[in-house]
Amino acid sequence: MQASLIAVLVVLVLLVIVVFRSVRIVPQARAGVVERLGRYNRTVSPGLNVLTPFVDRLRPLIDLREQVVSFPPQPVITEDNLVVGIDTVIYFSVTDPRAATYEVANFLQAIEQLTITTLRNVIGGLDLEDTLTSRDQINSQLRGVLDEATGKWGIRVNRVEIKSIDPPASVKESMEKQMRADRDKRAAILTAEGVKQSQILTAEGEKQAAILKAQGARESEILRAEGQAKAIGTVFEAIHAGQPDPELLAYQYLQTLPKLAESQGSTVWVLPGELTAAMQTISAGFRGKEAPPAPPPANGPPRKAPSQGGL
Repeated sequence: MQASLIAVLVVLVLLVIVVFRSVRIVPQARAGVVERLGRYNRTVSPGLNVLTPFVDRLRPLIDLREQVVSFPPQPVITEDNLVVGIDTVIYFSVTDPRAATYEVANFLQAIEQLTITTLRNVIGGLDLEDTLTSRDQINSQLRGVLDEATGKWGIRVNRVEIKSIDPPASVKESMEKQMRADRDKRAAILTAEGVKQSQILTAEGEKQAAILKAQGARESEILRAEGQAKAIGTVFEAIHAGQPDPELLAYQYLQTLPKLAESQGSTVWVLPGELTAAMQTISAGFRGKEAPPAPPPANGPPRKAPSQGGL
């Protein structure tokens, strides 16, 4: 009885071991290489897979997702004999699990060494300035060489990026001085351009102000002259319409004489000949007599009267 029980237990254990070794579950985005009696048999896909117990062996699974590998900075000599440290990052994915398993022993180490070698070849043909300003060109050359070399390993290099380029300390100091000088130069240029533009705008403003002021003065003079012309025309029409007699004109002369005498700068003023005739007309009117005819004007100059005396 005990012997049969032990036999049943042994059979159950053997069945569990057989099931455990024959059934494999492969996760998504993974792949496995199956070897039968030590030779490549097939590549299993994600899901449930059944193997032949004690005959088939599943090698470690390979990740098919895009992987990112960052390599430590590597000293590289440029064309002008300067040592710079370059840190690179590679994005790659496995496209053929069989080739990645049998064509290369350690594809990560192989990619790293190939990247370092290619980087030194590319940077060796560039000087420091081109190295600092031609990252896209360097990335493109690295990707082309790596993708071609790793194709037979079942690996596709998607991108190669340079994280940093560290020149020597002395070169860094010189570059900082140069950048500081360039910034000071640009600041001085911008300041000078600002002053220039300010002066131009100020001059244009003054020009426009002078033009507007001159136009205003001209228009003001035109309007004033037009007003005076209209006033003179109105007075002229009023005088002719009223038909003034000599007595009225003589009276206007009498009202104007005191205004002439009020001026401080007038020391000598001239009396026209018509004033004498007008005065005679006024005197004759007050006496009730007809005014004698006005004497003809003398050939000599008009009479002058002192500015402080009477008529």
